[in-house]
Amino acid sequence: MSDLGDWFRSIPLITRYWFAGSIAVPLIGKLGLVSPVYLFLWPDAFINRFQIWRPITATFFFPVGPGTGFLYLVNLYFLYQYSSRLETGAFDGRPADYMFMLLFNWICIVITGLAMDMQLLMIPLIMSVLYVWAQLNRDMIVSFWFGTRFKACYLPWVILGFNYIIGGSVINELIGNLVGHLYFFLMFKYPMDLGGRNFLSTPQFLYRWLPNRRGGVSGFGVPPPSMRRAAEDQQGGGRHNWGQGFRLGDQ
Repeated sequence: MSDLGDWFRSIPLITRYWFAGSIAVPLIGKLGLVSPVYLFLWPDAFINRFQIWRPITATFFFPVGPGTGFLYLVNLYFLYQYSSRLETGAFDGRPADYMFMLLFNWICIVITGLAMDMQLLMIPLIMSVLYVWAQLNRDMIVSFWFGTRFKACYLPWVILGFNYIIGGSVINELIGNLVGHLYFFLMFKYPMDLGGRNFLSTPQFLYRWLPNRRGGVSGFGVPPPSMRRAAEDQQGGGRHNWGQGFRLGDQ
């Protein structure tokens, strides 16, 4: 138990709370402490009955059962992998900026979920983080099943395509990819590489709540040179390793 506790405390702060919530909320629903019907995102209950907790619980909740347990564990693993790598890599020493990315992606996913009647938001948020990581490390070579190797920037779409081939739903992955692309474009591509206006900036209250830490080494993988120079001027440069692909990745 001591080793498990040490490992848990070693997880970066924001990832640690996200990871813990993604275990606690499904466990609460599984044990029947709270009925799962109160944990889904239902537009009518959220809008007309003012059950304002639903967008939050729908982000953490996953219906764990015989047919979904493996998928849940895989998603939990990659939540830990990709969120940890981003928080200690590109966003090292800048927890407020990382929190802002998660909040921006989450708000976009909640709006989409309400419009499309999506009841669970865990997978889209994880996929949005995976997409941002893949773009910030786009030229790194990743391995997939059967020894397939390709650049990290293609990983989210390879996962989506494979899920489609095996007959699974790709809506969650697609929405996660699109939201991740929106954040990456507005935060990095448009202002840094295309010279456009910076539409996104971290609110000051997040900096007061999560102040930057000195001594952190951050980096943005290997974006285009102009974007990399701008990113380094604004937020620092560095490197971090790649992780595995959602559901089927193999390092």
